[in-house]
Amino acid sequence: MAKSASSARPLVWVLCLVQFIPLLLFPPSSFSPSSQEWWLPVLSAVLALVGALQLMVRRSPQAWPWYIISFAHGINIISRLMLFLPRATVRVEGDLRFNTLYVVLAVASMLISAFYLWYLERYEVRNAFLRRPS
Repeated sequence: MAKSASSARPLVWVLCLVQFIPLLLFPPSSFSPSSQEWWLPVLSAVLALVGALQLMVRRSPQAWPWYIISFAHGINIISRLMLFLPRATVRVEGDLRFNTLYVVLAVASMLISAFYLWYLERYEVRNAFLRRPS
């Protein structure tokens, strides 16, 4: 059976390692102690880390690590959508201005998380974690 380049073992492992980027992709002001939105990306990243450790280190054949990673990326998309309109503009010296940084980071994060939701559901990708290195 021909192996697709997108399901090659090294690529799958690298993509699993960098899956935390869209979960933590927020402007620096979001991680200030006065902000209430810092805990959700951190919690999502911790959930994805637990799932990734189960898959990469423990080589778990169970389904729950996949579900927890998908949950983290799904919550990322939902929370970004909920915060999108309130954070799309920012008040500067009494004027409303378009918050370009936040909008670009939010859209990029949602697109990357949607990619991960699609990619990690593929049979070839899941099988790459179960195969022993040759």
